[in-house]
Amino acid sequence: MRLLLQTNNAVQLNFAEAILRDAGIESFLFDEQMSVMEGSLGVLPRRLMVADEDFARAEVLLQDGLTAEPPES
Repeated sequence: MRLLLQTNNAVQLNFAEAILRDAGIESFLFDEQMSVMEGSLGVLPRRLMVADEDFARAEVLLQDGLTAEPPES
């Protein structure tokens, strides 16, 4: 397993998981239950992990997906 993304931004994590899922890459969210320990403040970052063999492709997908400009209305 390799660390792909570490953040406490729940929206960014959900979006990253959706990008990976659409590409057929299985991801795992670590530290999700730490909110119980921290008092649900969202201070501790969550880690999005992928298998070693999927890391390079997942990294490219996230770089493209998370930095893309939103479409203009």
